Amino acid sequence: MAKSVGRIGFLINPIAGMGGAVGLKGTDGLADAAAARGAKPLASERAKACLRRLAKEAGQLFFFTASGCMGEDALRGCCLDFSVVHNASSPSGSEDTIFACRAFLENKIDLLLFCGGDGTARDVASVAGQIPILGIPAGVKMHSGVFAISPEAAAELASGFIKGELLARDTEIVDVDEDLYRSGELQTKLYAAAKTPYKPVLVQERKRIYSSADEDEFKNQIALFASEFMRDGSAYILGAGTTTARITELLGMEKTLLGVDVVKNGKLIVKDASEKDLLDLAGKERSVKIILSPIGAQGFILGRGSQQISAEVLRRVGIDNLIIVSTPHKLAELSYLLADCGDTELDKALSGRRRVVTGYRIAQLKGILAATDI
Repeated sequence: MAKSVGRIGFLINPIAGMGGAVGLKGTDGLADAAAARGAKPLASERAKACLRRLAKEAGQLFFFTASGCMGEDALRGCCLDFSVVHNASSPSGSEDTIFACRAFLENKIDLLLFCGGDGTARDVASVAGQIPILGIPAGVKMHSGVFAISPEAAAELASGFIKGELLARDTEIVDVDEDLYRSGELQTKLYAAAKTPYKPVLVQERKRIYSSADEDEFKNQIALFASEFMRDGSAYILGAGTTTARITELLGMEKTLLGVDVVKNGKLIVKDASEKDLLDLAGKERSVKIILSPIGAQGFILGRGSQQISAEVLRRVGIDNLIIVSTPHKLAELSYLLADCGDTELDKALSGRRRVVTGYRIAQLKGILAATDI
């Protein structure tokens, strides 16, 4: 192998993201439960979307990976050169991630590329040391600053870093307590510092939570306006977040803070909905609308957090029935909003300038971009 060839450690957490669409708010320790609810593996396809881009530079890259669905299968399918340096157990677990990463380091890699969420990032960072790490986004939770905004962006970052065109910056690995998260309490904890290849807009920022008297007042205004327009007889799918939670609070009901609920005529008709619940709803109701709020500092309206609102749900409901709400402060810190629902065609259809409700009968125009177009 020539010295000029970039050496990349590559692994996939094959169960990453499975819990999102079925309402589990994470998959750590719940892979069997997710599968029992009909969840399908997503990480492999996200990983291959990145690898297909990297395949254009196949002769300049060599990968070290784990066996089977932890990396080998995807690399072989994309015709990339690789060596299996860890034989994963079946089913694989976090210990396989750690053992694989140790084997990568023994092979003197330049970059550790992984596909998963915050839980995978924690395992990778616990071993990586000073080796830069980069995440292909595939988890339910992605609050850390090591994730590219899309699989395609991950390929661009990896390629640029290997070529010496990009530098690595320091960032943070954070995760939440999934048991608390599932019960509606968001507590993030800093687990590690890490280095990651960086190019503005291609790497997502660590999620930010806004809290101030002004923020509360604007949330109240948004909620009051929503309580008025929600009287039209439509079923309203409410995504995760504190802004949408304020709407249900005003209506006298408790929102699943970190999940998806459905309200119709002032009543909660589906609590903590799964993708299947939403598809069933779309088939029954005459009119369905979706209310979403962007993730602070990241700008994602789709593809992070409320994965129950899948591409198929959005197609059934119709993109014209999507309502975006945000406080002015949060919106002002975002250059644009991002869509990464897993369907590039739909992400592109959402692109353009759209109204965002920012107060009582007040809206601003904000640009939306498909994450793959960044």
